[in-house]
Amino acid sequence: MDKFLYHRKLWEMNVKLLGESKVEKLKNSFVSRPRMSLWMIRAVTVLLLWSCFVHLMALGEMWGPRLFKGWPSCFNHHELSTAAEMTSLPTKIALPPKRVYVNNGYLMVSCNGGLNQMRAAICDMVTVARYLNVTLIVPELDKTSFWNDPSEFKDIFDVDHFIGSLRDEVRILKELPPRLKKRVELGMYHEMPPISWSNMSYYQNQILPLVKKHKVLHLNKTDTRLANNELPVEVQKLRCRVNFNGLKFTPQIEELGRRVVKILREKGPFLVLHLRYEMDMLAFSGCSHGCNPEEEEELTRMRYAYPWWKEKVINSELKRKDGLCPLTPEETALTLTALGIDRNVQIYIAAGEIYGGQRRMKALTDAFPNVVRKETLLESSDLDFCRNHSSQMAALDYLVALESDIFVPTNDGNMARVVEGHRRFLGFKKTIQLNRRFLVKLIDEYTEGLLSWDVFSSTVKAFHSTRMGSPKRRLVIPNRPKEEDYFYANPQECLQLLDEPLRVI
Repeated sequence: MDKFLYHRKLWEMNVKLLGESKVEKLKNSFVSRPRMSLWMIRAVTVLLLWSCFVHLMALGEMWGPRLFKGWPSCFNHHELSTAAEMTSLPTKIALPPKRVYVNNGYLMVSCNGGLNQMRAAICDMVTVARYLNVTLIVPELDKTSFWNDPSEFKDIFDVDHFIGSLRDEVRILKELPPRLKKRVELGMYHEMPPISWSNMSYYQNQILPLVKKHKVLHLNKTDTRLANNELPVEVQKLRCRVNFNGLKFTPQIEELGRRVVKILREKGPFLVLHLRYEMDMLAFSGCSHGCNPEEEEELTRMRYAYPWWKEKVINSELKRKDGLCPLTPEETALTLTALGIDRNVQIYIAAGEIYGGQRRMKALTDAFPNVVRKETLLESSDLDFCRNHSSQMAALDYLVALESDIFVPTNDGNMARVVEGHRRFLGFKKTIQLNRRFLVKLIDEYTEGLLSWDVFSSTVKAFHSTRMGSPKRRLVIPNRPKEEDYFYANPQECLQLLDEPLRVI
C-alpha cells in the first residue's frame, strides 16, 4: 500500500511539472507575439513618417516655400557640394517640336575631304534632305583622304545635339531601320555623286524621283553640291542654322578648346595663324618656293602617289605669282610685321606639322618670339584622345580660331573660309584676308631692294584696310561658281550687318 501511494504521488508530481511547463510555454508565446507586433507597428510608423517627410521636402523644393530651409541636413557634405554643382549647371534647352511630313525616302551621304570641307557638306545635305522631305542618316565621314582619319561623326560632333536641335526641320537617324539596312546590304539602293553647285530645282527634279524609286539614295560626294547664290532665303538660312547651331563639337573637344583659350587669354591678346605650309598642301598645289631640291623631289613624288590629285606637272613659280600658293613662313613673317602686328603678341599656329620644321619656322619665330601651338600649351596626355585623328585636332584649332582677337589664314582653303564666315556670324570679328598675288609681288620687290621698308609696310596696310572681315556683299559671278565668293565665307543672308553700309570689294 505504501508503495502504491509513493508511485501515485510521483506520477502526480510529473503531471504537475509537465502541465506547468506547457503553461509557461503558452505564456511565453502570448508574450512574444505582442512584442513582435509592437516592433512591427513601430517600424511601419517610422517608415511612414520618413516617407511623409521626404515628400514634404520634395514639395517644398518644387513649390518654393521655405518651410524646411535652415533645417539640419541629414546628407553629408559631399552630397551637398554635388547638389550645389548640379544646380549651377545650365538648364537643358527644350527640344523643338518634331516636324511632321510625309517621308519620301532615306538619304545616305558620304562626305569627302578635310574637316571643314565635310562640315560645309553636312550643312548642304541637311538642307537638301529637308526640302526633299526625306530622312537623313547621320553622315559618314571621309576615312580614305590623305589624312587617313578613322574618326566617325560621333567622334567629332555631338550627334544627339545634331539630331535633336534640327528635328523641327528634318528627321535624322543614326542608322537605317533594320529592314532598309538589309536592303542596302543586298545592294538594293542607288548610289551617285550629285552635280556640283546645283540649285534646289536640280534636287527636286532629278534627285527626288530617284529617292522615291529606290527608297534609299546614297550620295557619295557631297562637297560644294549646293550653289552659293540664287537660292531662296529660307534655304540659305537653314544652311546657317545647321552650321552655327546644329553642328557642335563633342563635349570633350569643346572643353579642351575652352582650356586652350583660357591659357592664352591669361597672357593677353592672341592671334591665330592658319599657316597652311604643310606637306600635303605643298604637294597637292605644287608650291615649292623656298624648298631645297630634295624637298622639291619629295613633294613631286607625293603628288604622283595620289591618283585623284589630277594636276601633276606644275610650274611652282608661276603658280606662286598667280597667288595660288600658301604664303611661306618667311613671307608670313614679313606680312605680319608690315601690317603692324605687335611682335610680342601670342601667335597660335592652327596647323599640322610645318614642312621643313624649325628651319623654315626660324624667320617667323625670330620676328614673333611668342609662337605657340596646342602641343606646347597642353600636356601630352591632354591630346591623347585625338592624337592621330587630324579632324579632331582641326576641330580644336577651329574653336581657338573662333575666339582669337585676330585670325589670319595664309591660304584660302576650306578652314580659312569657313572660320571667316563663322567669325562674321559672331559679330564680324577681325579676320585679315590676305591677297597673296598682291603680296608676293610686293615682297619680291622689297627683298630685291626696289622698295624701302616704309613704302612696303604702308602699301601692305593700305591694301588690306578693307579686308578685315567687315560687312560686304558676296561677289556673284554667274556660271563661274569657283571664282565667286564662297557662301560659307560670307553667309550674308544670316548676318546682322550692324550699322555699316554694305560694299563690294
